[in-house]
Amino acid sequence: MTFAAFASVVLIHLAAAISPGPSFVVALRVAASDGFRVACALALGFGLGALLWAGAAMAGLALVFELMPTLFLALKLVGAAFLFFIAVMMWRHARNPLPAPDSAARPRTAGSAIRFGFLTFASNPKPAVFFGAVFVGLVPADTAQAWKLAILAAVFANETLWYILVARLFSLPRPRAAYARAKTWIDRAFGGFLALLGLKIALT
Repeated sequence: MTFAAFASVVLIHLAAAISPGPSFVVALRVAASDGFRVACALALGFGLGALLWAGAAMAGLALVFELMPTLFLALKLVGAAFLFFIAVMMWRHARNPLPAPDSAARPRTAGSAIRFGFLTFASNPKPAVFFGAVFVGLVPADTAQAWKLAILAAVFANETLWYILVARLFSLPRPRAAYARAKTWIDRAFGGFLALLGLKIALT
């Protein structure tokens, strides 16, 4: 694997991590209701969940795909379709307002926030599909162990740092209001980007 290929994997994962989904909504609500410290712990839980999915994908699915190339092609197409689906959903719901802060069933300590974040991420079908179909298609089975470890570290950093940024922004009233005002255009721009990524994966 070259550094350019590594950077491509990291950037595509970052794009998927940033795309709004259940984790984003949970992070937004926890940041708005419980503050920055607890939301940072939640972000750590998300990072651990991503590490679990990525590690499982590289440990087991690479061998399965090597033995069954047809399955690899099928899952790559499923992954591309999933990215298209996210893009379409972002376009359709771009005008929807941000969810209001919710005080119900939220974690109040750092430890419970980590557990809550990990379980939220581990039970979310979005990362399951991404790491099972899209991610594995970007990491060849013969990738050196050092590169695999670097990718795992980057996955953990992407998820954790992104949601720490979300925690910082949405624990403050002004950035949250600014995003809400520009949400339609931001979501549509990012949806278009994900659609292009899906097309690239389907054709390569």
